[in-house]
Amino acid sequence: MADEPHLDVDALAHPEFLPDPSLSHDEMETLQRELATTAVFADDGAPDPETVAVTEAFDLTAELPPARPDAADPDAPTVVGIDQAFRLDAGEAVSAAVAVRDGKVVEYAHAVTPLRIPYIPGLLAFREGEPILDALAALSAEPDLLVLDGSGRIHFREAGIATHVGVLHDVPAVGVAKSLLCGEPDDPTDERPEGWRTPIRADDSVETADPGTIIGHAFQSRQYPNSRRINPLYVSPGHRVSAETTVDLVDALCAGYKLPEPTRLADAYAGAVKRGELAASDPD
Repeated sequence: MADEPHLDVDALAHPEFLPDPSLSHDEMETLQRELATTAVFADDGAPDPETVAVTEAFDLTAELPPARPDAADPDAPTVVGIDQAFRLDAGEAVSAAVAVRDGKVVEYAHAVTPLRIPYIPGLLAFREGEPILDALAALSAEPDLLVLDGSGRIHFREAGIATHVGVLHDVPAVGVAKSLLCGEPDDPTDERPEGWRTPIRADDSVETADPGTIIGHAFQSRQYPNSRRINPLYVSPGHRVSAETTVDLVDALCAGYKLPEPTRLADAYAGAVKRGELAASDPD
């Protein structure tokens, strides 16, 4: 674990796409359009969903599970979940990256970074990209798949935070959002059973895709059997993954809870760091 940023810009595959918060609004959108032309929204090196499946949810009721790198199959793909918490009074983001392999936690890493701009819909990467990149730089595990809390291709310019981070590292990445930023689902999403999915297609709000293009899916990862009150997730490819494989990967990574296990762990870890519960050391 480390909480000091160690980002090596030269090690990034596409440093020209670093999300600079000092850019103007128009410059940010232009950069996103260029990013979308570089992103690969097709299967290109993403792990098979069966190889990353998590069959048993992690117990987070008492404390975070310890990192056990020696207990995991070294040949299994490494999935890194990424999420953030915020210390708004201090103007800081706590970015957490949790590496999971063979259904076990193998590493935790985080970074605490100043927030340089406010939240602007469609420009999330320019607010949260720097903290996320710092957390990934503090991680020694090499990811085979990144799973981010946010959108990928389901974005006004097909360049959500999962696309931005995936292209920067040239690593397969998927976005898992709790609300729909843009696009239209093929079918109504209310009160759907667990396992249900429907395509999300580009509409007029998506500048860079032809209308009707499938840019992601609504996916009902969990539901109450007698009261269907849980809303679906909105999952989309970030980079080097197709829309269909994205939803299969998210399905494989969910283990009874709404969120995929890697991002559920990252959410809990970020919250623990924010509260000061892990100020001295990480779980081990």
